[in-house]
Amino acid sequence: MQKRLKIKNELGLHLRPAGELCTLAMEFESKITIHFRDREFNAKSLLSVLSACVQSGDEIVMEFEGPDEEEASARISAFIEGLR
Repeated sequence: MQKRLKIKNELGLHLRPAGELCTLAMEFESKITIHFRDREFNAKSLLSVLSACVQSGDEIVMEFEGPDEEEASARISAFIEGLR
């Protein structure tokens, strides 16, 4: 399952929201991947998320694969959409 999301936070996925995203992603058994600029990043790894260098206004594709993918998609999408 994939979901396209736009980053609205004016600072992008900097350290604090990236850390919160990773903490949330680790609650799920599903594999959670960020697709950005033709690369893949592990949403459960802080260094991986930070290395994506996602800025405000960028669009990412989140991929969820596993037994709890629907709940993961809903909660992580709500988290990212709520970043301001």
